[in-house]
Amino acid sequence: MVFSRKTAYRWVSVLLLSGSIIAPLASAQEASDPQAQLPLKDLRLFTAIFEHIRNAYVEPISDEELLENAIKGMLQELDPHSAYLNATAFNSLQESTQGEFSGVGLEIGTENGFIKVVTPIDESPAYKAGIEAGDIITELDNQPIQGLSVTEAAKLMRGKIGTDVIFTIVRKGIDAPFEVTVTRGAIQLLSVRNRVIDSDYGYLRISQFQANTGEDFKKAVDRLYKKQPALKGIVLDLRNNPGGVLQASVEVVDAMVEEGLIVYTEGRLSRNNQSFSATSGDMTNGLPVVVLINGGSASASEIVAGALQDSQRAVIMGTRSFGKGSVQTIVPVDEDKAIKLTTARYYTPNGRSIQAQGIEPDIIVERATITKIEQREALKESDLSGHLSNTGNDKDELLEQASSEFKIDDNQLFEAVNLLKGLAIYARK
Repeated sequence: MVFSRKTAYRWVSVLLLSGSIIAPLASAQEASDPQAQLPLKDLRLFTAIFEHIRNAYVEPISDEELLENAIKGMLQELDPHSAYLNATAFNSLQESTQGEFSGVGLEIGTENGFIKVVTPIDESPAYKAGIEAGDIITELDNQPIQGLSVTEAAKLMRGKIGTDVIFTIVRKGIDAPFEVTVTRGAIQLLSVRNRVIDSDYGYLRISQFQANTGEDFKKAVDRLYKKQPALKGIVLDLRNNPGGVLQASVEVVDAMVEEGLIVYTEGRLSRNNQSFSATSGDMTNGLPVVVLINGGSASASEIVAGALQDSQRAVIMGTRSFGKGSVQTIVPVDEDKAIKLTTARYYTPNGRSIQAQGIEPDIIVERATITKIEQREALKESDLSGHLSNTGNDKDELLEQASSEFKIDDNQLFEAVNLLKGLAIYARK
């Protein structure tokens, strides 16, 4: 699909956090600012170097390729999220926010010149192959990728459905690099999942914030109430959620709070200064909420966690989030090309910048393996000969209650549900 300039400008109202607002180039007034004028000496230096490379490089290289490389380098040196988007990358950005694309299903960033996994997308080929958040990718198909931009690395990971790509991974806690083979597939992003757990508690999982996530979240809450009208609490799982559409994160918070500021952004240009506030109505009816986050929770996820934490609407549990507190603006520069430029920072309602800090959970729960310790069956009162009977409860009813206990191998989710149970007990008293 060609993402034309006409189509791009229809996206002006859409804010992204891995690609923020689609906007025009700087205005004439901004360009005429004396401080914004490029010094002639530096322009001459650039031209001289350009000409030298053009004439003396060991292989012929076109002016177009040289200029494109210069643009890439200019943006790449700013921060890990600013980038040049060629036609393929621009189209991929649109696909990812709409919820469907082909590839391996990884959200990646850069760290010290290496490509780092922010998070694998739920149920994607990379997720199923065992690639984890925090992994460093040193090679693709046995070719070193150190120094590549995120866009260039993502291009190498893409390919025809059914073909393989070999990842060489460095992982904390493992002494030597190892290889993982991933078969490319169609990535179907189901943004919001829901289910009732332990009879009385709702579980909502948002894997990525897409254009329709806000609406999908509201529908998921409705489905939970239809399954269990007497819900006692909700777990909102944002672990390994890399972010996405800012407006969707605002809508998710708005669905759970009655009023107040949700998030605001500040940049050098006035058009990048925006604020978003809640509208009246809490479709969760004030239920206790626990939000799960970890190091793979970034940008839009951190907006949701930060807003709910500042408004004291939810308890945040897990480990510190990724810390991406910047907004990127998509600026079309051609019919099918654009730049992604960091133009603002976003702040939680209490004025906290999450950039390079992340959200600190209210309750820290590290990921761990739960192992049940088998104990020898102890003698109970009911085993004693001639024991008095219990006239207040039916034995079958007690057994049924015991069999419905919440059994899970996810210790963070287990702790979240236990906290909700405690809050429910306290509320009854």
